[in-house]
Amino acid sequence: MNLFGLIGTLIMGALVGWLAGMLMGEGGGLLRNIIIGVAGSAVGGIVASLLGFYVYGVVANLIVNVAGACLFILIGRKLFR
Repeated sequence: MNLFGLIGTLIMGALVGWLAGMLMGEGGGLLRNIIIGVAGSAVGGIVASLLGFYVYGVVANLIVNVAGACLFILIGRKLFR
């Protein structure tokens, strides 16, 4: 992975984490949003592929990533609260 790919991943992770946090009523800083966004994107991709969905395009990718991040937040709530 090159430097621009890493920067793009961090920016997309921050955006996805922020959107998921807003939808789920969670607050947090930039680092937390990046972690939730990147991990949630992985969860969303895995769940989508297990369900047989293949995502093409930026908007569809964003939707799946945000849904995965919301699922990640929900699982975290159940495990740690």
